[in-house]
Amino acid sequence: MLMDSCLEGHFTNDNGTELMRLAMRCLQYEAGERPDTKSIVAALLSLQKETEVPLHELIRISNDDAQSTEPLLLTPMGEACLRIDLTTIHELLEKIGYKDDAGIANELSFQVWTDLMQEILNSKKQGDSAFRATSILLFIDCYTQFIDGGTMVSPTVFARRCLSYLMTDKLQQALGDAMQTQIVSLEWSTAFYLQTATLFKLGVDTDAQEALKDATNLESKRNKM
Repeated sequence: MLMDSCLEGHFTNDNGTELMRLAMRCLQYEAGERPDTKSIVAALLSLQKETEVPLHELIRISNDDAQSTEPLLLTPMGEACLRIDLTTIHELLEKIGYKDDAGIANELSFQVWTDLMQEILNSKKQGDSAFRATSILLFIDCYTQFIDGGTMVSPTVFARRCLSYLMTDKLQQALGDAMQTQIVSLEWSTAFYLQTATLFKLGVDTDAQEALKDATNLESKRNKM
């Protein structure tokens, strides 16, 4: 009912639903709860069929930054994303951990556990184990149960499922999870690194370079802090 009737037949129900969810996030009353422009661009990219059309031209935004030739001082994670080296990305994420998600378990420990919550957390635990063993299909299934439960939002869950989708060449799903990771944790460089790897695999190099620049800047900023 909300979509332009002229678009009928040009999108799937799932894509239409995702687009409306994105629009609703853009209309949040608190500015901090709205996605930034680059988040919107990446989210729209996952719904775009004509990938040969530059995204910045499609939505008519400036792409001056993409023309910059200034070299980036890449970290090991940045190098791995540039090479789309998923094994190294996996190893680095396991090594550095997921500090942005560290407070969730402590916060939940003060709640009264219900059967539903315990079931969701069991799914997350199974997902952690599967991820360490790189049992990708089991991992995706476990974390999907956790996400679908909807009781709490975890950037770690989206980040890990994103990487698993990348490893199984489910690139649109991977990009969606990379964007959700960023929305949940706006200043987490890992979200942008995952976008970088996904966009490179999709062949959208200009947008991938932008995501890589953002990831590098955020990681540099955090290291200085």
